[in-house]
Amino acid sequence: MAGVADAAASAAAPGSGGEGRRGGIPEQQDSGRGEPKTLWGSSDLRPPAAGPGQPSSQQRTETLGFYESDRGRKKKRSLSDLSLLRFISAELTRGYFLEHNEAKYTERRERVYTCMRIPKELEKLMFFGIFLCLDAFLYIFTLLPLRVFLAMFRFITLPCYGLRDRRLLQPAQVCDILKGVILVICYFMMHYVDYSMMYHLIRGQSVIKLYIIYNMLEVADRLFSSFGQDILDALYWTATEPKERKRAHIGVIPHFLMAVMYVFLHAILVMVQATTLNVAFNSHNKSLLTIMMSNNFVEIKGSVFKKFEKNNLFQMSNSDIKERFTNYVLLLIVCLRNMEQFSWNPDHFWVLFPDVCMVVASEIAVDIVKHAFITKFNDITADVYSEYRASLAFDLVSSRQKNAYTDYSDSVSRRMGFIPLPLAVLLIRVITSSIKVQGVLAYICVVLFYCGLISFKVLNSIVLLGKSCQYVKEAKMEEKLLNPIVTATPGKPAGKQQSMFKSTQGRSTDENGSPSVTSQPVHQKENTPSLLVTSNSDQFLTTPDGEEKDISQDSSELKHRSSKKDLLEIDRFTICGNRID
Repeated sequence: MAGVADAAASAAAPGSGGEGRRGGIPEQQDSGRGEPKTLWGSSDLRPPAAGPGQPSSQQRTETLGFYESDRGRKKKRSLSDLSLLRFISAELTRGYFLEHNEAKYTERRERVYTCMRIPKELEKLMFFGIFLCLDAFLYIFTLLPLRVFLAMFRFITLPCYGLRDRRLLQPAQVCDILKGVILVICYFMMHYVDYSMMYHLIRGQSVIKLYIIYNMLEVADRLFSSFGQDILDALYWTATEPKERKRAHIGVIPHFLMAVMYVFLHAILVMVQATTLNVAFNSHNKSLLTIMMSNNFVEIKGSVFKKFEKNNLFQMSNSDIKERFTNYVLLLIVCLRNMEQFSWNPDHFWVLFPDVCMVVASEIAVDIVKHAFITKFNDITADVYSEYRASLAFDLVSSRQKNAYTDYSDSVSRRMGFIPLPLAVLLIRVITSSIKVQGVLAYICVVLFYCGLISFKVLNSIVLLGKSCQYVKEAKMEEKLLNPIVTATPGKPAGKQQSMFKSTQGRSTDENGSPSVTSQPVHQKENTPSLLVTSNSDQFLTTPDGEEKDISQDSSELKHRSSKKDLLEIDRFTICGNRID
């Protein structure tokens, strides 16, 4: 018995060869498949041997939550361990840790927060932009007639004061007179368009045909707006540019006729839009109105699943502001025409009111959904709408400076694609045909209404100017107002001017180090070279010292130069490259 006990003790002691192991290293059983017999290649890295009756830890590999033991243990395991209950219990008790991918889930949470912030930030921008459009629209009715009167008074009384300057009128006064004359001529031309005949002609068409017509009118309105402002700008510059010969003034006539035809045709286009909307309101089953409202949701499909950058979203925001304001004016025209047909019965207004609210609500809902998903898919933060609002405010503040190069209404037209002249012509035509002024009391009411309209316009301008200064200050854009950058015309030798522009570049940088991209031109002498505002926030379009390049070479270089435009250089119809990668 003692000898048996000694043999058992010697077999259990580590380092002994009682179990057929060399130096305490476990050997793996050869399974006949060419597998190595040893699991450890160095004696220094040997793990402690397992106790008697315990499987080695190196022989238990984890597979799908279960451990594989040696072949002897597999044979002894019962079939109950592979039951369905064990699989279900593993699925119920299985766990995971989200902090292992913290960055991914944090990004997803920020996207949710951004989508929740979009309605508030978007409506702030829309509210500010709509009042900017309203200010430019009220300018046509309130201050423009007074400015035309003052310009005509100066022109008539000019011989009494003598010719102190070569110009008979200031450039701004010439533009005001042209706007007033175009407005009057187009108003009288609109009298030859029968609104009632147009209404019954559109009413006789089928619903599907009217739906197609309305979509075509929306596309035509955008095309007219993109080309119309260029026509008006060409007229203003042709009428005000310095001319050496008197014969050169004849070139204003074709530009003026082209501008009159544009405003007249655009006013007719808007009238057809208003008439189609009026037919939709007066239809019995409201099917046309429902189809026209569903057209807004089709816009989501065409916009959401595209790649958008910061500049593209700015263009879309400007387009939405212009579209929403135009719809408000069209709804006003529809209400005026319907109230006239029912002898201004207030009960009929409450019949139209639900449909008006439904159209406005659908427009707001579509804009919110569209912008929320565009910012989500393109990783754009909600703070970008504050930058858009600051850019619109910068236009208002810069137009109030002494050295401003454009009127504020024209800058709104270029930025948003909103041209107030055709819409103003149509509204004046509808108001004069719907409201009959008879008697002295009626004229007194018209004068009081005009005075109230001027007061509202002035109050609106003061509030907008104060808010704009606040937004510009918050965006830290004062440097772009105080230190404008002006560059020489591309294709011309810079000479000594380039050193002046380089020194200006050093002074006119904002706190982020990026140079300013907007400038306000000053009055130039006739012998000075032409200057223009740079359209690139990274590089100047000037030729190097000692090199003279022609215009064709410079234009080819500008085409191949990859530059990112600043928001202040993006208007409604700037091509920003909106392609899907």
